[in-house]
Formats: sequence, C-alpha cells, structure tokens
Amino acid sequence: MPEVPSRITAVEVTLLDLPLLRPHRFAVTTMRTQGVLLIRVVTEDGVAGWGEGVVPGGPWWGGESVEGMAALIDRHLAPAVVGQDVLQPEAVARRLERLAAGAPFARAGVEMAVWDAAGRTLGVPVHQLLGGPHRDRVPVTWAVGSEPAEIVVDEVRRLVAEGRHRSFKLKMGAIPPEADVSRVVAIAEALDGAAPLAVDLNGAWDEYAARRWLPVLDDAGVQLVEQPLPAASVAGLARLRERSGLAIMADESLRTAADALRLVAGHAVDLLAVKIGKSGGLAAVQRIASIADAAGVGCYGGTAIETSLGTAASAHLFCATAAVRCGTELFGPLLLADDIATEPVTYAAGDLLLTTGPGFGITVDGDKVEKYRRR
Repeated sequence: MPEVPSRITAVEVTLLDLPLLRPHRFAVTTMRTQGVLLIRVVTEDGVAGWGEGVVPGGPWWGGESVEGMAALIDRHLAPAVVGQDVLQPEAVARRLERLAAGAPFARAGVEMAVWDAAGRTLGVPVHQLLGGPHRDRVPVTWAVGSEPAEIVVDEVRRLVAEGRHRSFKLKMGAIPPEADVSRVVAIAEALDGAAPLAVDLNGAWDEYAARRWLPVLDDAGVQLVEQPLPAASVAGLARLRERSGLAIMADESLRTAADALRLVAGHAVDLLAVKIGKSGGLAAVQRIASIADAAGVGCYGGTAIETSLGTAASAHLFCATAAVRCGTELFGPLLLADDIATEPVTYAAGDLLLTTGPGFGITVDGDKVEKYRRR
C-alpha cells in the first residue's frame, strides 16, 4: 500500500461503437449501436484505471454525446486531473464539478477511471472504498423498447421462461397516448401477471394526458411509472402522485443533490432513479442517496446501456449504498452483441453479481477495443 500520494500522469480517451443484439427504441430515437467513450487513467506507479462515458442513444437525453465528451476531456478535464492524487477520487470529482458546468456524463467517466485506479493501487474492490457492500448482488429489470405488443409479449415470455428476469419495464412515448396505452394494456393482458410491469415515458406526456391515462395503466396492472412529465414539472409530479395509485419515479427530473432535495421536499415521487452518468459520478450519487435515505425514499439503480465496465462500476456503487434498495436496470451487457471485458459481468436468476477483484474487477480486452475503435 502506498505511503505517499500516487499522482495521475495521463488521461487517455478512445471512441468505440458496439453493436446491439436488437434495436432499442426510446420515445424520440432508436438505438442500433452504442457509442462508448473509453477512458484510461494512468498513475506514476504504472497503475491504469478504466472508466467509460455512455449516453442512451445520443444527445437527446441529456445533451451530451460521446464525441463531445471526448473533446471536453481532452481539452479541459484531463489537464485538470493530471497531477492529482489518485487516492482522492471524491476530491477529483469536486475539482471537475468546479471546472465544467454541466457535462455530468463526461465528468462521471473520468471519475470512474480514478476510482478504478484507486482500488487497483490499494489492491481492493471499489465497494470497499465506498464503505463496504450491503449486498453481493442486485436484481435486474429488463427494459423493452417501444415495440408493437406482440413483439414485446414474445420477448418477455421468453425471458421469463428462461429465468433470466423477474420484472420488466416498457418504454412509452413514441406514439400518441391513446394508442400507446392500448399497446401496454394489450401487453399486460397477454402476460396476465407473469411478471411485474413498469413503464417509462421519458417525460413525453403533459399533465392532462397523464391524468387521463395513468388510471388506465393502473387498472391494467402496471405498478410503476417513470418520468411521466417533462423534467421541470416537479409540482406536476406531486399532483399526479396525489391522484394516482401508481408509484411515480423521477429520472430526468433528478440530476443533482439539489434536485433530490426539491423532489422529496415537494412529496413529488415515490422513488428516485440514480445513475452514475447523469449525476456526474459515484460520489455525486452517494450524496443523492443520502438525501433519499433521510427522507425515507428508496432509490432504483438506472442504466445508460453501459458495457461490463460501467455496469460493474454501478454494481459496486449500488451494492455499497443502502438506499438503492428498489432494484436496478443494469442490463446493458445483455443488450450488447459484444463486450470490452475479457470476462464480462455475471448474471444469475435475474440478478447481477458483484465483482470482487481490485478496482471494479474488470479487465479491458485490448483486442476488443481495437476491433470496435472508431476509425
């Protein structure tokens, strides 16, 4: 174990394009490949830590793209990180927060690599640096895109029969509300309670549409709705929560600890969807989770469709954070047709297992990086 600081000497970025097993349709776009910004931090002791920056389907969600992240890190974030002590990842994160307004996905990717390097420097898993795990696995909900009912039903039935997932989330918002609700009701009726169902609107409805259609989803057996209103409509979420029998979860409305405080103080949500990327890193998510815990609101671990590297990072964070007790959506490696890890993360009976090696416990496969490097 080092007795003196181990300084960061280099930050390197590589753009990758990974294929998906099937298209994944959101309210406003469809993913067919996943762009990944791979980030490597090197210390003066020769230790390398890895992070990744990914966004779900491009800049529509949070305004960032992997191409923009690469430029920001090269020009601004990397020079600020070089020379810093790798064993102080939260201090590095705070430094990046002061340097770059917004840009949480880019900042999170760099901070992730610093955490990985810190764990590898000390020879311990990152979850130990975060206080130790409360659990050694997390349940994983499978998200299905905004596809026709028969396609969704076939996919869900197959996954249930294979024992791969126990709960499902259906994307909504790509078509008019009446047709979309009819599609989800048909799915719920066909599945007949085979697995719990949630829906995610990515902020696609206004308050009138939500008042009109959420009761229909409730009657059909849907249990949870994620982000039914645009991100700024916190008061609207609170009004819906008073009226609806569905649990309401915030995603786009929640990016910072200040957002978390506003949501819980306004009694606007039942759950908070936390993600490393959208909030700017592991340390920022821990601050959000502390607020949720104090308010008695549970957290759900979300995804931006990461590789095994980012998925393992999320698992370390979510397992070490008591408030993340309402499940996760860490299905990214299962949607990718290939991965960048020599040994991808492991799933068993609908759960993601916590990795135990130093750092995030993931070895990056150089051959895969070269194969999928953007030319």
